[in-house]
Amino acid sequence: MQGAQRNSLRLLQWMMAASLALPIALFVIVSVISYNSTLDTADREIERTLDVAHEHALKVFETIDRSLAELNEVVRGLSDDQIRSREGALHKRLKQLTESLPQLKSVWIFDANGKALVNSLASPPPDQSFADRDYFYAQVDQSIGSFIGATLTPRPPYQGARFFGVSRRRSSEDGSFVGVIQASVLPEYFESFYARIGTDPGSFFAMGRADGVLLAHFPRLDRDVRLDPNGPIGHSIATHPDHGLMTIAWPTDGIERRIGYRRVAEYPIYVSAGLETSAIRARWLATISQHLVFGVPATALLFILLVFAFRRTQHLQIEAAKRREVEEALKHSQRLEALGQLTGGVAHDFNNLLTVIRASVDLLNRPQLSEERRQRYITAIAEAVARAAKLTSQLLAFARRQTLKPEVFDVGDRMRSLRDMLATLLGPAIEIVTQLPTEPCLVSADAGQFETAMINMATNARDAMQGKGRIVFTVHAATSVPDMLAHLPGSQTLKNPGFVCVTVSDSGVGIPAAQLGRIFEPFFTTKQVGQGTGLGLSQVFGFARQSGGEVTVVSEVGQGSTFSLYLPRVPADLLPRSQAPTTAPAVAGSGMSVLVVEDNIELGNFAADGLTELGYSITLVDNAADALTELVGDADRFDVVFSDVVMPGMTGLDLAQAMRDRCISVPMVLTTGYSQALSQDGVAGFELVQKPYSIEELSRVLHRAARLKRVRDGAAE
Repeated sequence: MQGAQRNSLRLLQWMMAASLALPIALFVIVSVISYNSTLDTADREIERTLDVAHEHALKVFETIDRSLAELNEVVRGLSDDQIRSREGALHKRLKQLTESLPQLKSVWIFDANGKALVNSLASPPPDQSFADRDYFYAQVDQSIGSFIGATLTPRPPYQGARFFGVSRRRSSEDGSFVGVIQASVLPEYFESFYARIGTDPGSFFAMGRADGVLLAHFPRLDRDVRLDPNGPIGHSIATHPDHGLMTIAWPTDGIERRIGYRRVAEYPIYVSAGLETSAIRARWLATISQHLVFGVPATALLFILLVFAFRRTQHLQIEAAKRREVEEALKHSQRLEALGQLTGGVAHDFNNLLTVIRASVDLLNRPQLSEERRQRYITAIAEAVARAAKLTSQLLAFARRQTLKPEVFDVGDRMRSLRDMLATLLGPAIEIVTQLPTEPCLVSADAGQFETAMINMATNARDAMQGKGRIVFTVHAATSVPDMLAHLPGSQTLKNPGFVCVTVSDSGVGIPAAQLGRIFEPFFTTKQVGQGTGLGLSQVFGFARQSGGEVTVVSEVGQGSTFSLYLPRVPADLLPRSQAPTTAPAVAGSGMSVLVVEDNIELGNFAADGLTELGYSITLVDNAADALTELVGDADRFDVVFSDVVMPGMTGLDLAQAMRDRCISVPMVLTTGYSQALSQDGVAGFELVQKPYSIEELSRVLHRAARLKRVRDGAAE
């Protein structure tokens, strides 16, 4: 014992050290990974932003180029005197051009001496020479295409914002220089655009010429800047002239940034976009701080708890034993919850597969089916069977929340039909006695679940008698009811309508009084491992409660047990006169419009194919939200809505409620293989088609629902 305690203390010491070392190591690793991820994310953002800035600049310069080219064609072959004679009309045209292009401040046409023949600002223009401007003298000696100048300040008498010029040479027929056409472009236009797209902290943009002259800058500068072509930026551009990405301290303010640059097509212009490295680090720190907010308290709490555990280990032996019992109980509870959820989910998926198989078989029986479609249906059956084989290994014997399918039947007749099967199940060593009433004892319940309950109780009795003895099945109208049923309708006056009681009595070993309160618990069994799941009586209990009844047990050790199943009785006149044949033919659609809502696209396609072949007009959607959109857009084009109940997000019942809220009166037919909501609330007045269903059955229900709508509409009219 002492050795075990010393080992426990030593283990706690190692755990205390690990509780600090391991989180620190993990934090360091996560920090490095997070930092690299943040850098990669920032680079992608810079590239995307650079794409936008590049596309914007390219469109601006191409637009200006086209405009200057059009003006050049307008004045081509005209002398200066002819241009002056048309100055008023040309001024109006230039003014309209500048007003239509917000990036332009003004447009000019100069003669060979640099004097303005026409501009968009004043008419007539003042007699003033601009031959010393770079956009003019760059075009004098030779034609260089479009020239983009440096940023300039307007010359009096002209005023306003700074600009840079984009010019083209005017040449005579013999190629001699006769003047310049120039557009004054506003840097603030680009800077305003950059301000709109650069909303992230630390955003940066620049546009400049290949020789380093900056034309636009964000954040805005209050001075002209020319970058050193031989500096780090110029060296990077020389190495990668088209585009690149670098981290550099920007010369204008010394702030370190991550910057990407790109050349604007054939123009000697580069655009840049970037983020301050401090902003990138701030993003990383924000991410890391989120880990710290949770990690530091958790680590500290863990360490404190370990210290406390280290000091109290010698005194926790009894508490440890109790804690293990609590943990086992918790694990048992969690296992039951997981199994309950698995049961319903697997049953739902399995019914979907069965519906696909049944629909495929129905479609394969259609005459004149093409070979391609026949093969597709056969393949679908094979795939569904393979998936169903995997699901069967997961199916549970107990699913308390399954949707019941009640029907009115005579319990006495049902027990007569079960006798032969029970005899085979119980074996020849067990004597079966049935005591059945002469009058009908009708109930409204799921007949299949009733038979399963009888089989489970009979099997339980057989095991209690170790395969040899006597079982008595008795059916009678209850003259008294257990206390737990006294509050239910019909229990106060048993004759109207009262309950039907089915008792199963055995001559087995009986049940100890200490175990009577647990026998209906899921997975509780007194049998040895491998001889029972403990779910048989749980099924009986769940069926009784869902059917509005109860199950009780009376037992004495050595004297056997008597189980009594109480089900609400219904009047004799509710027994159906005749049952509709299950092989009734399908009902032709005759153009009836059906909105099919099914999240299982394979199942939805089969339902749509089958109904289409019967003449229905099908609109298929895979979620309730899209179905609601279709109905809100034009509900009158649908005769009926056919919707699955269990779907992600909005369920079929949610869709029905949304239709009611919007006063959409299209009839609805629901389908499901499992739904907790339906098991609790019923079908809420809607037609229900249980999965798996046949195309014939579906067509009959859809036709019946749509016919009721037509009757109501006709009455309204």
